[in-house]
Amino acid sequence: MKEATGELNMTVITIVAIAAIAAFFTLFIYPKVKDKLLKNVDASGDTLTATSQANCTAQCKNRGFSSGKWTSAGESKGTCTCSNS
Repeated sequence: MKEATGELNMTVITIVAIAAIAAFFTLFIYPKVKDKLLKNVDASGDTLTATSQANCTAQCKNRGFSSGKWTSAGESKGTCTCSNS
């Protein structure tokens, strides 16, 4: 019986340790990695859809960029390229 109790204690300790590592990763590491990946994807020349220069600038600032260049493609249509310059 003592052996079974010891194995149960080790199982509980292992599960708690795994949960603690997963919580640390989820709360501290994953958000930073996600933000860097999104910035790299956005900075690679991908374009956003925007309806005006003001809308373009707002979208870029929401994504962490300093400015955006809007190119009109007709009435209330266009593309937006974000940059940090």
